[in-house]
Amino acid sequence: MDLDTATLSQPGGRGYNEDSCAFWVSERAACWVVCDGAGGHGGGDVASRVAVETIARCFRERAEASIEGVAELLQDANEAVIEQQYQSSELRNMRSTVVILAVDRENGAAVWGHVGDSRLYCIRDGRILHQTRDHSVVQSLVDAGYADVDALRSHPQRSVLLSALGTEDDFEASFAAQPLRLRHNDVFLLCTDGWWEFVHEEKMLELFERAASPRQWLELMEAELLANARPGHDNYTAVAVWLDDDNTQTQILGGQ
Repeated sequence: MDLDTATLSQPGGRGYNEDSCAFWVSERAACWVVCDGAGGHGGGDVASRVAVETIARCFRERAEASIEGVAELLQDANEAVIEQQYQSSELRNMRSTVVILAVDRENGAAVWGHVGDSRLYCIRDGRILHQTRDHSVVQSLVDAGYADVDALRSHPQRSVLLSALGTEDDFEASFAAQPLRLRHNDVFLLCTDGWWEFVHEEKMLELFERAASPRQWLELMEAELLANARPGHDNYTAVAVWLDDDNTQTQILGGQ
C-alpha cells in the first residue's frame, strides 16, 4: 500500500502558531496527527507540541494501527499534557485538540480518533465517506436540533470545547466505529478548526477534483481559506494523505 502525504501549517492572522502536526510511515504501519493548542502565556504551542511528540514516539514504539492502539495514544498524550501543566503555573490551563489517523499497511485498514474540534475527513469516489463530529458546545446544539449545521462556523460559542487534551476529569475521545478497509484512491484530510472554518466541505471536494497531488490540493484549499478569512484569523493546519506514492519517513512540524 503506497501513501503520499502533504502538510501545511501557518500562524494565519496570529503572532505565532499554536498548531502542530506529524506523520510517521513505515512498511508495516503509518500514523498522522494534528493538534491545535490553546492556553494563555504561550501554553497552547507547548500543549500541541507535547501531544504530537508523545503520539509520534509512542506509535513508533508500538506501531499498532488499531482502535485500541489509537485510544492508548490519546490517553498517553492527555497524560503527557497534564504532566507538563504541573511544570509551570503559566502552563496550568493549557489544552490541545487532537486528531489521529493510523493505517495498518499490511492489512489495508485505517482507524482514527479525536478529541476536540480538529477533524478528519475520508473521501472516496468524490464524496465524503466519513467526517468526525466535534466535541463542542455548538456541535451538541446541532445534534440536538437547536441549531443548523452552519452554526458550527458562525455561532459565537463555536470555539467552546467539551473535551480537550490536558483534562483530568470528563476527558472524552471519539473513534472510528470499526476499521475501514481501504481502497485504491482513498483520501484523508486532517485539519484544525482554523482550516475547516473557512473551507466548506463542498469546496474541499470541488478543489480535490482539480488537484493533481495532495500538495496542490492543500495549496488550493489554503487560497480558498485566505480569501474567506477575517483579519486576525486563527492558525491553520492540514495534513492530506492520498493512497498513492510510497514514503518511509518521520516529520514533525508546527509551533512556528
